[in-house]
Amino acid sequence: MRTAPTILHLDMDAFYASAEQAAKPSLRGKAVIVGGLGPRGVVATCSYEARVFGVHSAMPMAQARRLAPNAAYLVPRFGLYREVSEQVMGLLRELSPLVEPLSLDEAFVDLEAGQAAWDAESARLTGVKLRGDIRAVTGLTGSVGLAASKMLAKIASEQAKPDGLVLIEPGTERALLAPMSVRTLPGVGPATGDHLRRAGITTVGEIAEAGEDELVRLLGKAHGVALYAMALAHDVRPVVAERDTKSVSVEDTYDVDIHDRVRVRMEVQRLADRCVGRLRDAHLSGRTIVLKVRRYDFSTLTRSETLRGPTDDPAVVREAAARLLESVDTTGGVRLLGVGVSGLADYTQEDLFAQARAAAAASASVSGEELGNAEKEEAGEAVEEAVAPAERRWYAGHDVRHAEFGHGWVQGSGVGRVTVRFETPVSEPGRVRTFRSDDPLLEAAEPLPLVERRSGDAGAPAAGGEG
Repeated sequence: MRTAPTILHLDMDAFYASAEQAAKPSLRGKAVIVGGLGPRGVVATCSYEARVFGVHSAMPMAQARRLAPNAAYLVPRFGLYREVSEQVMGLLRELSPLVEPLSLDEAFVDLEAGQAAWDAESARLTGVKLRGDIRAVTGLTGSVGLAASKMLAKIASEQAKPDGLVLIEPGTERALLAPMSVRTLPGVGPATGDHLRRAGITTVGEIAEAGEDELVRLLGKAHGVALYAMALAHDVRPVVAERDTKSVSVEDTYDVDIHDRVRVRMEVQRLADRCVGRLRDAHLSGRTIVLKVRRYDFSTLTRSETLRGPTDDPAVVREAAARLLESVDTTGGVRLLGVGVSGLADYTQEDLFAQARAAAAASASVSGEELGNAEKEEAGEAVEEAVAPAERRWYAGHDVRHAEFGHGWVQGSGVGRVTVRFETPVSEPGRVRTFRSDDPLLEAAEPLPLVERRSGDAGAPAAGGEG
């Protein structure tokens, strides 16, 4: 472990919820909960105002609604979050070539590798500047931990939350760790924590006192040795620069199990198109198509097919996913579907495009009379259910634009009506208006930047817009 606190851990504060509050002036300072809003939804993240009521990430949404019935409940806008995350990661890469993202809102940085810090004072100044830059570019706050190792830097950022900075001076680590719960250490979950508690070990200091031999006896050699080293503040893991993406995938969980085979097929086609959209956004292609199906009984099946070369053609991915679906029995009902592409490359193989075009032409040449009347009616009903409503489905929290009233966001919808609050990230809290859900003057819109660009900043990144 190094002797200077030059490992930085950044954790954006309540990231999704904070982004929504920055985008929606009427929600600032209020309880905001982001996640799946259906019967099976879970909380992705929540604002600090919501945490006062006991709401936390991964909690069932139904339980969150009981605890905080008056909170704002919003569907995630991952395009916005990815855009803001890219801006934050860009700021980190200006500090060092060694940036290890852990998620959209969390990363380690080796400041020494980028000569951005070499001792405690320079590390502190770098952390202070980073927090200011993040606020200026995104309008959001992040908490920074600085220490001589990854484990300690992460612990420091947890102590810094929200919107703070904590630096752990070398030589103080063991005294800092000693009174902390064993759950503070990486790899100690509920099961391991309970096992240690039954042995009379509840703090990190008690792990160190127990000794390596006792921990090996309790937990096995690999886990025991690693845990003892961490209790002594020994962590030599390096910051590893971002690895290449290994796969791209999308999946949907359904509030009500899907039993209709035609609907299942159409959902798989839709997911394939979304997956290809992500591939193309990342300028990637892939050889292996993967289908994921979680059935009514929670059993999860995966099927895959490897092509002769990489592709980002939606027709090719759709056809492969459809072939994979044929091998899966969905008669009992489906609660989750997913389509992914792995074996990624930064090029495509042209002959696959030709195959897709040929297959599409052959499919188009099939006469409608070859389908039975009942099957055509069933397919038509599925199109009406799965496609037409999706074009006019209004998700709580998502952006809209009205031809007369301008930009706003969906506050709620149902029974043929949609309620919109008209405001922008740089406006005062706006007025609420209700429209018919099929109002031709109302349309979905792209997120607006969270921070208004200054004159002359045309080349600077602006947070919040989806690419």
